[in-house]
Amino acid sequence: MTHGAIKKESVNSPDNVFKGAFWLPNGHSQTLWRKFAGAKPIVHRRERVELRDGDFIDLDWASDSDFKQDQTTSLEPIVLIVHGLCGCSESSYVLALQQEMQLRNVCSVVMNLRGCSGEPNRKARTYHSGVSDDLAEVFAHLKKRFPQRPFTVIGYSLGGNVLLKWLGEAGRNEQSLLPEKAIAVSTPFNLALCSREMLSGFSRIYGRYFTRRLIESLEVKKSLFQQKEDKEELEKLNSLGDPKTIRSIWEFDERVTAPLHGFRNANDYYEQCSSIGYLSGISVPTLLIQSHNDPMIPPAALPRDNQLSSSIEFELQSHGGHVGFVAGLNKRWLENRVSRFILN
Repeated sequence: MTHGAIKKESVNSPDNVFKGAFWLPNGHSQTLWRKFAGAKPIVHRRERVELRDGDFIDLDWASDSDFKQDQTTSLEPIVLIVHGLCGCSESSYVLALQQEMQLRNVCSVVMNLRGCSGEPNRKARTYHSGVSDDLAEVFAHLKKRFPQRPFTVIGYSLGGNVLLKWLGEAGRNEQSLLPEKAIAVSTPFNLALCSREMLSGFSRIYGRYFTRRLIESLEVKKSLFQQKEDKEELEKLNSLGDPKTIRSIWEFDERVTAPLHGFRNANDYYEQCSSIGYLSGISVPTLLIQSHNDPMIPPAALPRDNQLSSSIEFELQSHGGHVGFVAGLNKRWLENRVSRFILN
C-alpha cells in the first residue's frame, strides 16, 4: 500500500495530500499537539436522548439555532460527530470541526458516548469500540426529527470504528436508516493489533493514559451507584474485581469491557468489533483518513484494497499522527478535507 491519497478521484487533487507543520515532524508530536494545543470553546445546546434500555445519550449541538432549525422545510446538511476513546464534545478535534462547520454555515451535533458527557450513565454497561447499536438508535432519533435533512456522520478513532461497523452491518439490511455520507479518521480497524501496539515503546504512554482514564470513570460510576443504592448495577461492576490493579488497555478489555458487554474475553471482543471485518459491506460513500505514522495504529492494522467496498475512498497519508494532521498554526488541513468531502 502506497502513501498519500489512494483511492478514486482524490488521488488527482494535491489539496488532499497532507503536508505537516515542520515543527511537528513525527507521529507523536502531531498527536500530542492536537490534544494539548486545544481549540476555542463552543457554547453547546444539549439534547438528551432516552435509550430503549433505560439509559441515555447526550447530544451537543454547536448552537441553539442549529438545534431549533426547522425540521420540515430545511434541506441543509447536518454533521453528526462521534468522538474517540476518553473523548467528548469538548475534545479539541471535535471543537475544531464544529468551528469549521459554523464558518461554512453547516449544522453539527456531537454524540457523547455513554458516560462521556460529564455525567455517568445509568447502567453498568458503558461504551466500547463496537457500540453500533447506540449509534443506530441516536441516528434514528435524529432522522425522525429531521427527515428531509441529509446527514454526514464522522467518527474519530474509536468513534470511527463504531461508525464503520454500523455502516457495514446496516449495509446488509435494505430497511436500515443510513446517512448520505460518512468519514472515519484514524480508525483502529484491527482492535487486537492496536491494543498490542500500546503495550510497548513510546506508545505505552497512550495506553497508560487511556487505562487510567477508564479506571477513573469506572470508580466514579461505582461511587454513584453506591450513593443511589442501585444494587443491581453496582453488583455488575463489583463482580469485575478491583480495577485499580489493571495495567493496560488489553487487561481492561479482558477484565472489564468483555464481561460487562457479553463477550467471552478481550480477543472475542476484538474479533467481533474490529471494523476491518465490516468494510466490504459499506454502501454509503465513505472517506477514510489515516496516517502511516500513527503511533497507536500500526501499518499491519490497516485494510488492504481488496477489503474495501467500492463506496470507500481510502486516503493514507505518509504522516499526521493520530487525529493530528496539523499543517501549521491556524491551518486546518483535516477540517478542510472533511468539509470538502461533506459539501462536494
